Amino acid sequence: MSVALLWVVSPTYEVSNGTGFLESVREGNRILDSFRSVARCKNLICNGRLDKGQKNRRSYRSKNADLSFWSLGGSRSQNGSRISPISSMVASPAGEITLSSEQKVYDVVLKQAALVKRQLKSSDDIEVKPDIILPGSLSLLSEAYDRCGEVCAEYAKTFYLGTLLMTPERRRAIWAIYVWCRRTDELVDGPNASHITPTALDRWEARLEDIFRGRPFDMLDAALSDTVCRFPVDIQPFRDMIEGMRMDLWKSRYKNFDELYLYCYYVAGTVGLMSVPVMGIAPESQATTESVYNAALALGLANQLTNILRDVGEDARRGRVYLPQDELAQGGLSDEDIFAAKVTDKWRTFMKKQINRARKFFDDAENGVKELSSASRWPVWASLLLYRQILDEIEANDYNNFTRRAYVGKPKKILALPLAYAKSLVPPPSRTSSPVVKA
Repeated sequence: MSVALLWVVSPTYEVSNGTGFLESVREGNRILDSFRSVARCKNLICNGRLDKGQKNRRSYRSKNADLSFWSLGGSRSQNGSRISPISSMVASPAGEITLSSEQKVYDVVLKQAALVKRQLKSSDDIEVKPDIILPGSLSLLSEAYDRCGEVCAEYAKTFYLGTLLMTPERRRAIWAIYVWCRRTDELVDGPNASHITPTALDRWEARLEDIFRGRPFDMLDAALSDTVCRFPVDIQPFRDMIEGMRMDLWKSRYKNFDELYLYCYYVAGTVGLMSVPVMGIAPESQATTESVYNAALALGLANQLTNILRDVGEDARRGRVYLPQDELAQGGLSDEDIFAAKVTDKWRTFMKKQINRARKFFDDAENGVKELSSASRWPVWASLLLYRQILDEIEANDYNNFTRRAYVGKPKKILALPLAYAKSLVPPPSRTSSPVVKA
């Protein structure tokens, strides 16, 4: 299942042959020795975030988790309704109380929001931070970011155009995050996917740790290393995306929505948490920081659920079923019905429920897009509106997602872009209640 590169990717997905990234690595090695001197200096700024910073974030989470969760009103349950912290706990067969996937993911949301709050306390402007620049290094770093922009322009054309409205610092940072996500996805869905092992993913994660410590391996890594020094981006969503790639190596069934929720977070919801610190929250927004990140997570979940519903037939031909097994059984369906690829009344009823759930996550996501910085809203609105239309196309195909691929045609895409732009001009809604003071 391909990663839905939400918040930072166009719904138009083009398949890469994988050679571009290999060329980038070779090109990056050419300037790597020169850049490492810059990275060592950046290490003076960034070092310690992985250890001391995480300790502080754990302390924040333990003190504020309950309060923040209630201020957000909880998260979505299996049917899309709100749940409370108590209902998010589940009992194991041995009678032990464990956290649901929703609460585990929400803990990551709190960590990222706390990091942003601490950053805002120490600086009034996160777009340009003090840095150490060595002679000749600025052009090397600019070259690294330019290469990321070229990759984004090639594989995410619609979104790339939207990023041009952002400030230069934010634009380059989003390109760097996009490229890392794409490279990670290529590990399990690219041309060399059959050769990828858990050990290879372990090495990729170790490389990620080096990026956050200011020790990039190649030019594309260097751009991300600079980005995470300039913006309050937490490493955990990046780690979690790699965990989603691990799941794809061994897991092809999901017994319930709780399991599927965690997978959708790993491969897609993580991107929202990576990107919001760069895109920024509008200064006039009165929403809590946590609520904006929760909305970013919702968009990730919505897009990935849409991917799953669109690709049922394609996944089945690979022996994969990304649908909750218990809900299939409740609808009188099984894997055999999916492999048979027949649209029946039972299948239509089942699909209507799945589409309704995805739409509720899109509804939650809309609330967060409104709170983003004005220069960042257009590409996100475009992604949301276009992806949401895929659900309409599934319905238009009479729920035949076995042999017909639902896609949004070019005319509809063209019409969606000015609508997305118009929505991006609308400022965050004012609250009738007392404003929420963000740290």
